[in-house]
Amino acid sequence: MLTPFVTAQRILTSFASILISTALCTQAVHAQDAPKVNFAEHKNAAALAERLQTKEGIPAAMTLELLKQAELLPQVVKAVKPPKNKSVRNWDTYRSRFVEPYRIRKGVEFWDANLDTLKEAEAKYGIPQEVIVAIIGVETIYGQHIGNYRVLDSLATLAFAYPEGQRDRSEFFLSELEAFIALCNRTHLDALEVKGSYAGAIGLGQFMPSSWTAYAVDGDADGIVDLFHSRRDAIFSVANFLKVHGWETGKATRVLVDIEHTDNLQELLAPDIVPTFTPAVMQQKGVKLNSETLPDEKLALIELVRGEAEPAFVAGGQNFYAVTRYNRSSFYANAVLELSEALKLRRDMLN
Repeated sequence: MLTPFVTAQRILTSFASILISTALCTQAVHAQDAPKVNFAEHKNAAALAERLQTKEGIPAAMTLELLKQAELLPQVVKAVKPPKNKSVRNWDTYRSRFVEPYRIRKGVEFWDANLDTLKEAEAKYGIPQEVIVAIIGVETIYGQHIGNYRVLDSLATLAFAYPEGQRDRSEFFLSELEAFIALCNRTHLDALEVKGSYAGAIGLGQFMPSSWTAYAVDGDADGIVDLFHSRRDAIFSVANFLKVHGWETGKATRVLVDIEHTDNLQELLAPDIVPTFTPAVMQQKGVKLNSETLPDEKLALIELVRGEAEPAFVAGGQNFYAVTRYNRSSFYANAVLELSEALKLRRDMLN
């Protein structure tokens, strides 16, 4: 005779089995619904194969065979389409995704676990340790989420099937597909196995393939650049990227401000994220800087839109601009730098 507990347990087990079976069937249906496309037959595929043969020595037939194995990913097409109902950008919402307790706690742990490497990277490249940690934290939560899309599929989809009705970025993704195939040919990476973001970014620091080629560093000097498993390589590569893109030791990152009057606001916002105005000019035009800056350095006034609420403002210096080279968004740069400040504050408190 079954007890009520055993009966309930069996019912729950059966219900769970039904849910799992339903989920698997749904996935199978979606997989069948996905259109089958031979990317090797695309009008730009042959030229891509010829370029790789000329520049990298990869037989054109090998590239075309690889493209035959790439799959169209409808979810990637959907991810780059603008939303049907365009919402108002909101800095507060964006910030809450990155400057939050879990990312701060795990960031301090990552910092402590890689302290010697971070010290060496800071000494070599001049990038503060907390900024390096913050970028890896924003990008992948310190390697926890490096992406689950096959990069070959993502890049082929965006290079050959970029959705219409918006700014066409297929040429950019075609160049990244070319860089990815070349990178795999020159390294230990298997083009059919590498996983990354829906846009093709890879590793702890989410480098696009061209950035891996241009800026990745063999930090542990083992003869292999590995941005997936070598934290030392990832840390040195992030620092090198920022240094190459204009980080200057001692220059401002972000400066908190008060807007004393708005007479010159549009003039100050016109250059967007490009550092343009000296601190003295900013003060003259109604922006009070709440921390010290070098007298001759240039700043940009950054507007952080907060939905229907009043916007927030911050002054971004040369190093704020350098962070936007990693991701060309003022929200992104401000989140990285604010997270870096929170990490340093938390670690200082603990030590």
